Amino acid sequence: MILPSTIFYLSIHSLILWFGVLKMRYVNGQIRSNIALHKPAFQQNTFTIHQYEPDAGRFDASNAVDGLKFNLTALGGQCTISANNKTTAIWWVNLTRFSNVHYITIYYRTDNRKWDSSNGYTSRFLGFSVYVSNTTSLLGGTLCFKDNDFTKSTIPAVLNISCPVYGQYVIYYNERLPGVVYPDGYSEYAFAEICELEVYECGIGYFGYKCTESCGHCLDPAQCSPVEGTCSTGCSAGYFGQLCKTECKSGNYGFKCN
Repeated sequence: MILPSTIFYLSIHSLILWFGVLKMRYVNGQIRSNIALHKPAFQQNTFTIHQYEPDAGRFDASNAVDGLKFNLTALGGQCTISANNKTTAIWWVNLTRFSNVHYITIYYRTDNRKWDSSNGYTSRFLGFSVYVSNTTSLLGGTLCFKDNDFTKSTIPAVLNISCPVYGQYVIYYNERLPGVVYPDGYSEYAFAEICELEVYECGIGYFGYKCTESCGHCLDPAQCSPVEGTCSTGCSAGYFGQLCKTECKSGNYGFKCN
């Protein structure tokens, strides 16, 4: 039997939870939704096995941007799976426009098993890098993250990466090159087994932690740094300073107040 007082408590508790969610949405209101969702994706070497070849999408690069991440197995059709016995593994997503990236979240293949040193897929995740680039090439791209410290016991299956960079392509890269000695625990070959890669950006005109700071009067609002709020192309007429928030002094006007 549920007592009236219990119902009252549950109602109040639910209201508090609902308000908390609403408040969080308000605080994070300037962070856009996952901009990698359903965008074009590419895998360097996609895994295939004869009996599943008719179902080519089972291991496809697009699985990492389909929004599905409840079945983290190879055969679940929600993860991109790269081929075996390769020395490099490359996967990328085309955001289809120059984007103000804020952070990236990666969900790795776990095969729905406990994620610790006994899970064989931890060794395949180790040593990976993430780049943001204006092209599909790593050359000229900005390195957002390179794993040099994780072990099979410490690497998380879901990893958030701060990456305040402008670009159109997010590239996942791993390697196991011949002649290179890798740390203990690393797999023999390189793999890309991503079940979901999400990319979030600050909305135009916002920057800083959780994108809650407003940019100043940038000449090009799209060029406001998502970290410092500086205007890379300068200020609009009538304003100056790194943040373009200071009005020209009395008697001065125009660009750069000169």
